[in-house]
Amino acid sequence: MKKKRQRWSISTYKRRELGLNKKSNPLGGAPQGRGIVLEKTGIEAKQPNSAVRKCVRVQLIKNGKTVTAFLPRDGAMNFIDEHDEVHIEGMGATQGGAMGDIPGVRYKVFKVNGTSLKQLVTGKKEKPRR
Repeated sequence: MKKKRQRWSISTYKRRELGLNKKSNPLGGAPQGRGIVLEKTGIEAKQPNSAVRKCVRVQLIKNGKTVTAFLPRDGAMNFIDEHDEVHIEGMGATQGGAMGDIPGVRYKVFKVNGTSLKQLVTGKKEKPRR
């Protein structure tokens, strides 16, 4: 009984048992999410790199939370307008954190209005009008 009580002093045990990681996660534990683009932004890379990484602010449909999502590939920003519906997923960094030299950005866009962003950039498909 004493060991069970002492386990609650371990932060990882406490977060897991109370489900705090899911509650604090904007996607609510889901692998992907949908949202509406609020604005396009450029985020400067961390030192020693020097670049402006193209990102968008997205308001999630399921809970109304706002997150920043990265736009992968050259020219991807040309295919996204404000009020478009985008699908986002995690960037693949450890423990759900920011990846590489982009500070505070944990998600990336992979679909725009139901069409793959990769196919739009490579020219295989055209963006549907909504």
